[in-house]
Amino acid sequence: MGRAFEYRKAAKMKRWGNMSRVFPKLARAIEVAAKAGVPDPDTNSALRTAILNAKAENMPKANIDAAIKRASGKDSANFSEVNFEGKGPHGVLIFVETATDNNTRTVANIKMYFNKTQGQVVPTGSLEFFFDRKAIFEFPKPANYELEELEMELIDAGLEELEEEDGLCLAYANYTDFGNMNQKFEELGIPLTKAELKRIPNNPQEFTEAQQEDIGKLIEKLEDDDDVQAVYTNIA
Repeated sequence: MGRAFEYRKAAKMKRWGNMSRVFPKLARAIEVAAKAGVPDPDTNSALRTAILNAKAENMPKANIDAAIKRASGKDSANFSEVNFEGKGPHGVLIFVETATDNNTRTVANIKMYFNKTQGQVVPTGSLEFFFDRKAIFEFPKPANYELEELEMELIDAGLEELEEEDGLCLAYANYTDFGNMNQKFEELGIPLTKAELKRIPNNPQEFTEAQQEDIGKLIEKLEDDDDVQAVYTNIA
């Protein structure tokens, strides 16, 4: 079983799986995308992707529509995307992505979480080269394409790796090719179930079960924060 499906397994096990935590984060991603462009998914590819990912988590249409409406309102919050990098317990490397309307609050909270778990926030850019940023697309295997044929179709759009198991495919590309790949899937008429930008450790490290319990306490604090959109580590 390849790296792609190890990623999928890890993604399914994410801690913010319950609705009360995941829906507000998905809604915020929709608002950010809608405000950055136009509130129309037909002409705003970022919004279209945010909606796709919300639907993949079974977010109700009413919640999606409400998030788009909020983004269009006069009193809507101005969210900015801010990243944090840090070292947690036992030297684990952690990359945190946030969307915040109050940077002072977010900075204070993130630093507090690290400090309380024997970790520390490090200067921005310190961990950038320890993670590969990838565009990852999930979709059912098309009935009208053999895997090799589909691979050839996607290579020109930036495909780096394509894997399939039990009828589900995962395609990897560099994050800079996210738009090209998205467009190519639309041209081929292949419906995606999920399209995301992820940070994957390029040198994953092993940690003992006890160490992972310590690390998990910090990750849980981070993921419980409303401003945090995603948390990545270098755990193997």
